[in-house]
Amino acid sequence: MSTTQAVPQDENTAIDVELYISFELGDKSWRLTASDSRRGPSRYSVQGGDTAAVLDCVRRAKERCRLAPGAKVHSCYEAGRDGWWLHRWLTGQGIDNLVVDAASIEVNRRARRAKTDRLDGDKLLTMLRRHHAGERVWSVLREPTPEQEDARRTHRELARLTQERVAHTNRIRSLLVLHNVRLQVIIGGRDWAQWWANHRGQIPAALCGEIERESARLALVRQQTKMLEATRREELAEGKHPLVAQLAQLRAIGPKGAWVLVKEVFGWRRFANRREVAGCLGLTPTPYASGNSQIEQGISKAGNRRARTILVELAWRWLRLQPDSLLTQWFNRRFAGNGKRMRRVGIVALARRLAIALWRYLEHGEIPAGASLKAAAP
Repeated sequence: MSTTQAVPQDENTAIDVELYISFELGDKSWRLTASDSRRGPSRYSVQGGDTAAVLDCVRRAKERCRLAPGAKVHSCYEAGRDGWWLHRWLTGQGIDNLVVDAASIEVNRRARRAKTDRLDGDKLLTMLRRHHAGERVWSVLREPTPEQEDARRTHRELARLTQERVAHTNRIRSLLVLHNVRLQVIIGGRDWAQWWANHRGQIPAALCGEIERESARLALVRQQTKMLEATRREELAEGKHPLVAQLAQLRAIGPKGAWVLVKEVFGWRRFANRREVAGCLGLTPTPYASGNSQIEQGISKAGNRRARTILVELAWRWLRLQPDSLLTQWFNRRFAGNGKRMRRVGIVALARRLAIALWRYLEHGEIPAGASLKAAAP
């Protein structure tokens, strides 16, 4: 009869166990919570962005847990303002890191729940261990390459510049109305300088200065917008973005909408089926069924909001410019004659179908049934 002899373990005994670390990323400081599968968590605080201090914390956590220096390390943090640089750095250090969607993290459903960095770090650490145990607990984001991440900057900056332009224009209009001066020209347009010269005498001196400073900022925004749009047109003309050009061949889809869809979704993400496409865009239904209660809560809105917004806009254009397509005919049968509210509901459903059709068009070259392409330029 054989007997098993226990191996004594002391402080110098290295055990082949994996280390788990969660990051709570702040502007000035980061909080790390680390543990293996046997001990309670240990907590560390480092200055934000101090990668050398992070490595020192990993070393100290391994020593505390009596792990081998080469023990596997798993980590995670919530997607936020730090983006992907930390993920790439951790991966380069041999650490298996996950970037998780903050909205997918489960929380206590009590009306008042305690929330601190310590509790959040402990929660992330627990869910990280559950994830690696095979449980599905959150949504893990897919990493873009540095080039794919950088390609999204142009249209996002253009969107911010558009918002700034509207804000400056509305501000100038509001300041003029204070003295019952009504605009008759486009602010910043060809006739704006002459119009302002004729009417500035009706405005007090301090307010004149404020309007002129607003006009100067508006002119700068317009100049930067034109520069970015010209750069984008040149790149498209040179054939640097073939997927954008392919998508823009469909009637109802222009270069702007095609650019956003390709750079945000279709240009670098890979989907296995139509459900993944809709889920990425937040266009999936969220039913609530409990007992006799059957409620539809609307779409999840958990995906890319920029792509979802442009898809809804394109869906309205699709109805006007692709009247013979099966998508338009389906919408007209189901929603066209049922009032404004049902049309607004139906346009979201059409946006989901349109997204799937565009994905198939880019992935397999399948033109949406009944849709027409733009005429070739002479």
